[in-house]
Amino acid sequence: MVSRPNRLASPAGATTTRGNAAAAGELARNASARDPGSALALAEEVLGRALRIGATEAEVLVMAGDSALTRFANSEIHQNVAERSLTVSLRHVVGRRIAVVSTGRVDADGLRSLVHRAAAIARSCEELDDWAGLPAPIEASSRAAVSAWADGTAEATPEFRAEGVRAVIAAADAVGVTAYGSFSTDAEAVAVANSAGIRSAENRTSSQLLTVHMSPDGGTGYAEGVSMDATTIDAAAIGREAATKARAGDRPVTVDPGDYPVVLEEYAVVDITDMLGYLGFSALAVQEGRSFVEPGRRIGSELVTIIDDGADRNGLPMAFDYEGVAKQRVPLVESGVCRDVVYDSQTAARAGRTSTGHGLPAPNPWGPFPLNAVMSAGDTSRDDLVKGLDRGLLVTRFHYTNVVHPKLAMITGMTRDGTFLVERGEVVGPVRNLRFTQSYLDALAGVSAVSSSRKTIRGFLGAAVVPALRIDAWTFTGVTEF
Repeated sequence: MVSRPNRLASPAGATTTRGNAAAAGELARNASARDPGSALALAEEVLGRALRIGATEAEVLVMAGDSALTRFANSEIHQNVAERSLTVSLRHVVGRRIAVVSTGRVDADGLRSLVHRAAAIARSCEELDDWAGLPAPIEASSRAAVSAWADGTAEATPEFRAEGVRAVIAAADAVGVTAYGSFSTDAEAVAVANSAGIRSAENRTSSQLLTVHMSPDGGTGYAEGVSMDATTIDAAAIGREAATKARAGDRPVTVDPGDYPVVLEEYAVVDITDMLGYLGFSALAVQEGRSFVEPGRRIGSELVTIIDDGADRNGLPMAFDYEGVAKQRVPLVESGVCRDVVYDSQTAARAGRTSTGHGLPAPNPWGPFPLNAVMSAGDTSRDDLVKGLDRGLLVTRFHYTNVVHPKLAMITGMTRDGTFLVERGEVVGPVRNLRFTQSYLDALAGVSAVSSSRKTIRGFLGAAVVPALRIDAWTFTGVTEF
């Protein structure tokens, strides 16, 4: 992360010279996923333009990305795509009137249009009564800086991804099932500059290999690997996991709905951390009275500890949020007890707090979000989680989950890609997928064992590092026939 004092703005009303226009074009051409410095220079250029035409405050977010994806179906690669993008987003403030305008057109005329459109929109907006201003730089954390970049991901070729897919398909072929899925690699530079003095820039990488294997006898299996460094993803192991699960799921039988003790694999647990982050661990949810969080309230067993930590290298690290504020390590649940929630600049100002570095890109009606959830590991092996069930269900993952009651964290959804009956500590066979309606808070309260190993799984906004869980009771309300 780079921080330095704000540059002095030119007098309001100053015009852009032809030389400055050429310089802006050069900045845009140089901005790339590998060069956060150029992205920051472009952000500063746009910031200066906004201030010169009358913004009382301004913030510029630049994201330059290189994304590539290899898709496969019917055990064959059928698509390989790549995209290079450059987006400039300007938050233009006039007093308490705020407009946000984004563009992918970053030549001189495009940037000129961006700032003038933002200024015109801001003048016509209603005032935001509790606007507290853009965030200022905060004192640097004493924590060691963590790199969010891996050359192995940034340099990944179509051939590299194809080799990973080849290993997944080979595992499927070995047991006579069919593989579907994708292997993605992403590199980006993120830069934020604002009129309060924030100057933040870094580059980040991420990769994800996911697959669903389908058996001709009705079984399906899922596996996933997520990493900052694509070269650390074990494609063959992911393929074997999905293939084994698919074959084990052949010819599922129906079990009656009801309350069952369960073992949730990591792919299901990530839905719990995501939903709780969305419903409760956001300061906006607390301020709007729709969160279940109360400091000191017990919501889980003593085995449950969840933090949000952008510096954890097991996940997808981030040094700062989309307002340029350094990310803080925030304990959300400690030994089952609510501790804190995450803040962006606006919710922090309302609460008399400092932003914890969890702002999303403006405009942001959803409030702050924990993008880097980490659940503590336990001391139970994966095998022993299952052995602890007398009669229950092993669940691979959830599908199509939706909120029924936010304050109770009541969620409805379905199991998918591997649901198995366990009797006397042994998996005895596959069962048809089940629909559930379950309070995720009650689920945390019923956690009786936590695996000693964890996986990094992509959530619907960030990525989470989670273990598998054994839970005393889970309410299944129906059976899905397909």
